[in-house]
Amino acid sequence: MTATARGMMKLPASSIGRNIARGIASSTSRRTFATSPRSFLTRARPSLDKNQLRRDFRRAYADAAPAPAPAKKARRFRYFRFLWRLTYLSAIAGTAYLAHGVWELRHPEEQFEPDPSKKNLVILGTGWGAVSLLKKLDTENYNVIVISPRNYFLFTPLLPSCTTGTVEHRSIMEPIRSITRHKQAAVKFYEAEATKIDHVNKIITIDDNSDIKGAMSKTGVPYDMLVVSVGAENATFGIPGVRENACFLKEIGDAQQIRKKIMDCVETATFKDQSPEEIERLLHMVVVGGGPTGVEFAGELQDFFDQDVKKWVPEISDKVKVTLIEALPNVLPMFSKQLIDYTESTFKEEKITIKTKTAVKKVTESTVEAEATGPDGKKYTEILPYGLLVWATGNAVRPVVGDLMSQIPAQKDSRRGLAVNEYLVVQGTHDIWAVGDCAVSGYAPTAQVASQEGSFLARLFNTMAKTEAIEDHIHDLSSTLNLKPGNAAEIAKEIEENEKQLRRIKDIKPFHYTHQGSLAYIGSDRAVADVSWLNGNFATGGGLTYLFWRSAYLSMCFSTRNRVLVVIDWAKSKVFGRDVSRE
Repeated sequence: MTATARGMMKLPASSIGRNIARGIASSTSRRTFATSPRSFLTRARPSLDKNQLRRDFRRAYADAAPAPAPAKKARRFRYFRFLWRLTYLSAIAGTAYLAHGVWELRHPEEQFEPDPSKKNLVILGTGWGAVSLLKKLDTENYNVIVISPRNYFLFTPLLPSCTTGTVEHRSIMEPIRSITRHKQAAVKFYEAEATKIDHVNKIITIDDNSDIKGAMSKTGVPYDMLVVSVGAENATFGIPGVRENACFLKEIGDAQQIRKKIMDCVETATFKDQSPEEIERLLHMVVVGGGPTGVEFAGELQDFFDQDVKKWVPEISDKVKVTLIEALPNVLPMFSKQLIDYTESTFKEEKITIKTKTAVKKVTESTVEAEATGPDGKKYTEILPYGLLVWATGNAVRPVVGDLMSQIPAQKDSRRGLAVNEYLVVQGTHDIWAVGDCAVSGYAPTAQVASQEGSFLARLFNTMAKTEAIEDHIHDLSSTLNLKPGNAAEIAKEIEENEKQLRRIKDIKPFHYTHQGSLAYIGSDRAVADVSWLNGNFATGGGLTYLFWRSAYLSMCFSTRNRVLVVIDWAKSKVFGRDVSRE
């Protein structure tokens, strides 16, 4: 007997039957062998009838039927392949766009010197209004001069983040020379403080207030057109002790001072044999002002203690306290009621104490004396010991603005700044404009308002330059009409077309502020947003709003450099934590 026959004899009958069914479907020779009456298999097992073979064949065919499944799997994988290709193509495009932006930033084009016969346009300040004007102004139409005691633009919405090290201060500073260097015509910049504006003789007196001074440290700058955008000072409302003992939050130096004092309080509280009462005072951080700046700083400060300081200094984990004082009935008065309630409930979860209807009356080196109004309307005095006091409320007129107001009779009734008309011209003048916190335009003194005012002035000045050019051309055409031989009809037609164009250009609408919405960070990776949507407002708060808050502020940064640095700072503070070094 052959080896094949011996192997087949060892198989069970059921296996032989299945093999027979497969043999029928596969080859003729095997089918003949399986059904032959003389074969060994026929003697070993009763023969199968044709009906049984058909049933076995149908069963085998049915088992093999679900073949289309791989096609669905292939389609699913095709979708993922498309998604992956789209992702890496987008990444390549984004990287190329970023590289192009960096290359343009590092390689400015050659500038030309403007015509000295053109008007001198002087811009005082490098804040939101001034920089928005400068970025959109056609500088080839004027001799542009920028004067400011600081040679950078500061992205103030992220200033509270600098106080705790979430963002480094250099990341939200844009050098003003980087902005002026990318203009088509050259712009002069003087780092100096404007101390006096003589609007009659059109001369600005400027002083060099830097630590290093040259032989010339005070001079005058003549102007034909002047834009005042010097911002405002911190208002103390005449409360004794505020200016001497409180920290403000308007400039980079303020944020650096606060950051240093926070760690001063922590390290002093852990000093050997420090009394419990003194530890409690040193670790009590008081914030005055319930606007976006005060609320965001309180949230950032609580995050800093919860997420970083308590890890490295665990012995103070239950002693840190943050208190927010607001004279109005609630915080964030410009937001909707539901967002105010959400903010207050979030602060309660974060153990931030809110004291509304509380007005500060006196500040000493270690205490805040405040007058609070209870639920029953009765007033009582409260003494709050503190280690750090941050004053984030109120604006006051700068001396140079106050001096200018005193020279203009039309400004005698204005108290909060330079009153302007619908075209932002200072009342009582015809060649001075004012934007930002130093101007009284009927809108809140916010960065958003100042930015839109600066953009409006850029359009106005560009239009004025075009208007003057067309008027001069019309004057040249009309002065030669019918005096020299030529086609007078064609010249008259050209004059008519220029006059039509002049009417179109001159039809510029007055300034109108468009509110884009309000944003505020409230701590614990949550934010609130009151955004204008169609004909109404869309109010939201929470973790997703926090991502929107970050993306919105990132898009508002003035350069690619700022955006990259801010993203790196956010990632660094998330991965490694905030720096708790004192300096």
